[in-house]
Amino acid sequence: MTLTAGPGPRLALVGDHGKAPAHPRLDAIRAELGVDSEWVPTDTITGPESLAGFDGIWVVPGSPYENKDGVLAAIRLARETGIPYLGTCGGFQHALIEYARTVVGLEDADDVQYDPDAATPLIVPLSCCLAGEQAPLLLTADSRLAAVYDGAGQTTETYHCKYGLNTAFIEQLTDAGVLFSGWDTEGAPRAAEVPGHPFFVGTLFQPELVSSPGNIHPLIQAFTAAVSANAAVTT
Repeated sequence: MTLTAGPGPRLALVGDHGKAPAHPRLDAIRAELGVDSEWVPTDTITGPESLAGFDGIWVVPGSPYENKDGVLAAIRLARETGIPYLGTCGGFQHALIEYARTVVGLEDADDVQYDPDAATPLIVPLSCCLAGEQAPLLLTADSRLAAVYDGAGQTTETYHCKYGLNTAFIEQLTDAGVLFSGWDTEGAPRAAEVPGHPFFVGTLFQPELVSSPGNIHPLIQAFTAAVSANAAVTT
């Protein structure tokens, strides 16, 4: 399901369409995002050039992806060049993999869905499955994510996932510059961002699942505003 992008700000929806419940919800709200969005199947990504011309990158749910390396290339492009990035569920997990490999130096960091015997199991099964669940989200003060909620300290979000960050790696990622901006009530990370980047946020929760025409989640609104701002600067 690929739409031809028009002259407005261009947003790449990186994912394998049809693999996740979030995808039809995304299709239902695309006309109201204020940007021209285009599905980019992961198996079409051969490198940064595959995302040329896009003003924003959203890695959507649906992990494991058909082309993990393509997803990681898209994330690295966004992180290193200042393209606004949003990663939800799998996009959160893979943003942490990319950062761990490229910045922290954990070159074999992986998701056990791809390799059950991964030498560095960064993404592992959650202690409690969150498929179809709502749960409290504690927000880190002064983070970009907290600003989305007008500085609130807590909210409730909707999940559809079974995997998350191996908490043994929180300290290494934090020391290398990741800001974990959302937590569950047990102290497990549920959102992360890169300070200093125009917009780089990953969340284990899926804001698209609670969005509908006329009711777009504030995180998605903040992201698409950043995409539009980036387009205005680069054109």
